[in-house]
Amino acid sequence: MSRGRAFVLGATGQIGRATVRALTRDGWEVTAASRGGRRDSTWDADVRVALLDRGEKGALATALGDGCDVLVDMIAFGEEHAAQLTRLSDRIGSAVAISSGAVYADGRGRSFDTQDEPGGFPQYPVPIPEDCPTVAPGPATYGTRKIAWEQALIAASARLPVTVLRAGAVHGPHGRTPRELYFVKRVLDGRRRRVLAHGGTSRFGPAHVSNIAELVRLAALRPGTRVLNAADPYAPTVAEIGEAVDAVMGWRSETVLLEPAAPQAGLGRTPWTAEHPVVYDMSAAERELGYVPVTGYAESLPATVEWLTGRLRRYDDDWRAAFPAMAAAYDPHGDLFDYAAEDAWFGER
Repeated sequence: MSRGRAFVLGATGQIGRATVRALTRDGWEVTAASRGGRRDSTWDADVRVALLDRGEKGALATALGDGCDVLVDMIAFGEEHAAQLTRLSDRIGSAVAISSGAVYADGRGRSFDTQDEPGGFPQYPVPIPEDCPTVAPGPATYGTRKIAWEQALIAASARLPVTVLRAGAVHGPHGRTPRELYFVKRVLDGRRRRVLAHGGTSRFGPAHVSNIAELVRLAALRPGTRVLNAADPYAPTVAEIGEAVDAVMGWRSETVLLEPAAPQAGLGRTPWTAEHPVVYDMSAAERELGYVPVTGYAESLPATVEWLTGRLRRYDDDWRAAFPAMAAAYDPHGDLFDYAAEDAWFGER
């Protein structure tokens, strides 16, 4: 027996692929909408696929037809998307939408928006609860646009119940900026030593796609208005992540720990490096949705590594071509894999 109709916006993205699978397995009739209109090879044959650019006037309304029981929005961003869904609330039973931990601010107003400023990395409570302060809404940054969208949609919740999921550092196959690449590439390049800043203790709360998909599935079954974190049950340190990648790839590395940070720009820094811990409190999701994680970080890692290595092979090991968004976000100055500088530092020790 069908649980009803689910419409997934942004279905071919990293989280969307897993969410379509989770909803289908749970008995929903799923329409998977994306700008490419593609079908993922892991989806059941009865998943409907829709070609949709939500920015085209009237396109979402046309794709929805006579409506759905739950709409899952993977790409909500800015007040205009909140207004778009609210206008269609007569066709949508409830919504589940993906936000980000980037909306949080610490007690001094620092956030991910200020992390590159001197002393600007936020110092959040450990773990971060959903009532932690947030950045001010506005059009300037990713975080400010996400919170603007959250607030606008929640303000209209009398018309459209919505569960907002604030995701941590998303990981798993099909990511555009896969942080694990840092460690995977080092193994493929034969590096036997790695340097980690902050004593290797950085924790940057991960969220596997299957855990986020499980939260979506549970929220779809319990329509209501709520804001919940979406993260894995345990946030490993950056040193533990490196060791976990080594274990999956059958490799052994010597880890050199720097205290308190790298002696020169870039040295010891990884995409998982954080000056202060970023760990998300999942107790509200457990309490309100009965959430039980599907996987942990280490358990999920083999599939991620397999996908990463396969994609690198398709691009002849040119990581910038394979992951251009990763290069833009984490390697703007060309020092993410600066082995020459690292070797020179080792030679000077």
